[in-house]
Amino acid sequence: MTAATVVFLVIGGVGIALLAVALLGGELLHFGDISADGLVSLEAIAGFLGALGFAGAITAELLDARTPALIVLSAAVGAVAALVAAWLALRLSRAARNMRTDATPTRQHLIGTLGVVVTAVPAGTGYGEVRIRLGGQPVKLNARADQALPAGTPIFVVEAPTDTSVVVEATPTPGRA
Repeated sequence: MTAATVVFLVIGGVGIALLAVALLGGELLHFGDISADGLVSLEAIAGFLGALGFAGAITAELLDARTPALIVLSAAVGAVAALVAAWLALRLSRAARNMRTDATPTRQHLIGTLGVVVTAVPAGTGYGEVRIRLGGQPVKLNARADQALPAGTPIFVVEAPTDTSVVVEATPTPGRA
């Protein structure tokens, strides 16, 4: 292994270390205009250094780079790979950061959902528990009802007085009249 290969491997290792920092909290270390997520992200710098180091090391080993000309050629190959990797890292990190997501569900989204009684709901003032599906996820909520509802009763949410409690009514089950 040549000295140039070792230097390139160290550069690649620094890129991997920066990538770990970027993944664990790199939002704090953007360079450039803060309002635009930075001109160059830490992920792009990590990708650049990693590709420069590892592509340069591979080229240096394949060419047995012991002369300055071969070391410069190895560095040039590494630089080309580094520019591509930095561009891809920048695009991917910005795409992930700016990804559209669904709106956070509110209590208004609870009204009209169907569910089932998990813990019996007493008539009037007491609370029981119901399970509904909200955004495809099961959600367990405290529930009140005008009439007593035993566990397993299918329900319909008619009101949501708080984010964690609902007023429910039994829904007719097929086959019952």
